[in-house]
Amino acid sequence: MTAMRLPLPDFRLESYFSRWEFAAEHHLTASDAQTLTLAELLALATDEDRAAFTDLPLSYVPTWGTDRLRAAIAATYDTCDPADVLTFAGAEEAIFWLMQLLVGPGEHAVVTVPNYQAMETLPIASGVQVSGVLLDEADGWRLDLDRVRAALRPSTRLVAVNFPNNPTGAVPDPSTWQGLAELCAERGIRLVADEVFRGLELDPARRLTQAADMSPTAVSVNVLSKSYGLPGLRVGWVATRDRDVLRSLERHKQYTSICNAGPSEFLGAIAVERGAAIHARNRGIVADNLATFGAFFAVHKDLFEWTPPDGGCVAFPRYLGPEGAGAFCRNLVETAGVLLLPGDIFGSDLAPVPADRFRIGVGRRDPGPALAAIDRFLGRGHPAG
Repeated sequence: MTAMRLPLPDFRLESYFSRWEFAAEHHLTASDAQTLTLAELLALATDEDRAAFTDLPLSYVPTWGTDRLRAAIAATYDTCDPADVLTFAGAEEAIFWLMQLLVGPGEHAVVTVPNYQAMETLPIASGVQVSGVLLDEADGWRLDLDRVRAALRPSTRLVAVNFPNNPTGAVPDPSTWQGLAELCAERGIRLVADEVFRGLELDPARRLTQAADMSPTAVSVNVLSKSYGLPGLRVGWVATRDRDVLRSLERHKQYTSICNAGPSEFLGAIAVERGAAIHARNRGIVADNLATFGAFFAVHKDLFEWTPPDGGCVAFPRYLGPEGAGAFCRNLVETAGVLLLPGDIFGSDLAPVPADRFRIGVGRRDPGPALAAIDRFLGRGHPAG
């Protein structure tokens, strides 16, 4: 590990959200499922848990995470024990350290594109040589193993992926996913998988085996923010059977968050223990919304090309209007108060992400008012209306 080159470039997604997330009337690009209230989460708990939460000391918790939360997380894997889990303040803190500690200056990493910007920006800033593998837009954003294989070098140390993918909602088929794990194992390359949308696949057959269960060196990253709908808890984790990696991460976590908030880890344990019920609730919301969005885009098929996601709660439609997706999204939020993420936010230095697309969220209840606002916007003499 070497000193990161500072200042880091703007985190485009977070900078855009900083301007609009809490100012726009309609947040139609959220990447988290419908947020549970505290009352709804505690309603899933036992009487003993509710009493214990009221009496919970507001003290420090272990840097590794509480025993109960780590045990609950480990139970969601087939091969991991609680000692194979380290909690973080959200998934971003985990990614921040993973992408610096697992590959060093002069070494090589492969990252799928489109991606969450930190996955490529952080290693590049640390002097790592990074190649991008663009998901195949023409084939439903398919992961092409031949492209991954062609990108590998003798110095490749890790392959980092995100499935279900943000922003496309793509999920590879099981044979491709298994093939990727085998390719990494054959070459002695570590697989790092951002799995934060896992659990929201409407077709159970599309749910992938978690990376940490596929290889002793693979790393799974997850969080309560997305498929659980609990971003306010700020609890994420890394699971891997490589405990040397976990020990290194824990030592470096001492320089950032040190530990999570005790109430968050307590509530997080309840959420993970009730994960099946929470995921079922959120899949129901997504299923209802996909019908609503499908009907909306069918009416406006001259302006939009819509493909529902394979998994997760975001999609990446194409905008066909003459002014382009970037101008459309910015005019829409400024004029009608509807927030979408233009495709250029997901631009990459590694591979060309189509800028004629935008990210839309399908995991929150009642998108009707936002879609009605878009209807009005399109009917008021907008260039595409």
